[in-house]
Amino acid sequence: MTEIIGVRFKDVGKIYYFSPNKNTVKCGNHVIVETARGVECGEVVIANREIEDDKVVQPLKSIIRIATDKDLETQKKNREKEQEIMKVFAQKIADHKLEMKPIDIDCTFDGSKILFYFTAESRVDFRELVKDLASVYRTRIELRQIGVRDEAKMLGGLGICGRPFCCKTFLGEFQPVSIKMAKEQSLSLNPTKISGTCGRLMCCLKYEQNCYEELLAITPKVGALVETAEGRGIVEDANLLTGVLKVKLDKNPDAAATAFKREDVKLLKDGKIRIKKEEFQALKGLED
Repeated sequence: MTEIIGVRFKDVGKIYYFSPNKNTVKCGNHVIVETARGVECGEVVIANREIEDDKVVQPLKSIIRIATDKDLETQKKNREKEQEIMKVFAQKIADHKLEMKPIDIDCTFDGSKILFYFTAESRVDFRELVKDLASVYRTRIELRQIGVRDEAKMLGGLGICGRPFCCKTFLGEFQPVSIKMAKEQSLSLNPTKISGTCGRLMCCLKYEQNCYEELLAITPKVGALVETAEGRGIVEDANLLTGVLKVKLDKNPDAAATAFKREDVKLLKDGKIRIKKEEFQALKGLED
């Protein structure tokens, strides 16, 4: 077992493990640590805990120290400095006439590096911009192009449900979401109904997917051949949540489909959930 603490550097960012270095820390404490980006100040969101060795990427870095009041003041000044840098960043982009949108600024705790986040429709040659910014701030400069999901997470906003974005409030990391999930949940494959403000598939499609997969495993799909108390038939509609199937009986093909509960039918040959090629091509961009 390995003793760890969990540290987060953004309000709703990824949690990173560090060794407490014989310190006892509580959730809400701040610690100074060394990361791949440089020395950073982060908030402890997981207090001292032992976890299995295979869940930790070794070697595990130790915290440098528990943050002091002076460290927290430095962190506060860095956040204020970032707001001023953002104004300069936007002006420099305009000066260089680059097709890019400034999104966020991140200064490392020790001031050794400044990260500039932006979005753009395509790749941008920003070499001259980097030189310009480096001449102003006299430190290491890194420009990082991000996607629309990351942009939404950084900027925040309200989703079509009327609530703040999940990615801004509690999702530490994005989970893969696919068109197949929307199809399995019997949702309309209308881009405006299954995509979020960012223009990509809604993250909430993932929340109940495990439940839908369990129900799909026990529910005959549309097109399935089943045996009912009234004879054989083909499933025309299946409601996963209620378990009600509408079956077109072979003995009376011109009549309306008859409703049966899934536990009252016997599956002879299951159907398949298919996504039409034209549907997939039309919606493929929502997965990117």
